[in-house]
Amino acid sequence: MEFEKMKVEIWSDIMCPFCYIGKRNFDKALEQFSHRDRVEVIWKSFALSPNLQTDTSINSVDFLQEYKGMSASQAKEALANVTGMAKASGLEYNYDKVVVANTRNAHQMIHLAAQKGLQNEMKERLLKAYFIDGLNVDDVDTLIGLGQEVGLKVDEIRITLKEKQFAAYIEQDVAEAKAIGVNGVPFFVFDRKYAVSGAQPEKQFSNVLSKAYTEWYGKQEIAQFEVLEGQSCDASGNCD
Repeated sequence: MEFEKMKVEIWSDIMCPFCYIGKRNFDKALEQFSHRDRVEVIWKSFALSPNLQTDTSINSVDFLQEYKGMSASQAKEALANVTGMAKASGLEYNYDKVVVANTRNAHQMIHLAAQKGLQNEMKERLLKAYFIDGLNVDDVDTLIGLGQEVGLKVDEIRITLKEKQFAAYIEQDVAEAKAIGVNGVPFFVFDRKYAVSGAQPEKQFSNVLSKAYTEWYGKQEIAQFEVLEGQSCDASGNCD
């Protein structure tokens, strides 16, 4: 018997360091949640640098200097800080290997995977590919390999990337984000009643998850949309 599920919608980008940290903390909270089988997680697209041209010759420090106006020392300090945050969540970021890439093709993959019930697996694999494995998430052959790892078919991946089959889905996600006031990612929306902005600790996710579920299950109504703020990357790609 198929039960109705409470939706948790998450806007994020592959190149957003706080998005992976936030996902890991949320995953831990959801794993411990006794009603996790009644929660449906939906990943939404959000491009921090939609016009970025993939350039495998630059590294993360170069990128922050060129696109964010940081000095070399500021860039290195920023990367060290976020690497420390990631480690605290159980993630080993490897910025020495990160390939700064446009993420639109990666978002196409996530939407394709959603059609197959593999969206969360695809999202996780892409984040790991970017921040830990140092893979180019804009490269078609690389994406084919990653898609195969989670269970997608080669022909489907090729057609999706060649024809940009989910371009409209991506634009819809972006438009929806603007409509509900998403100014930075990650941005977690629980049953369209509560929202968590940024890479919050596991405990915060647990609290909001429990509260939202209790009200959803009891069909309770609240007066307004509540947002819990945290560290995130804004619409201009600035992360703090």
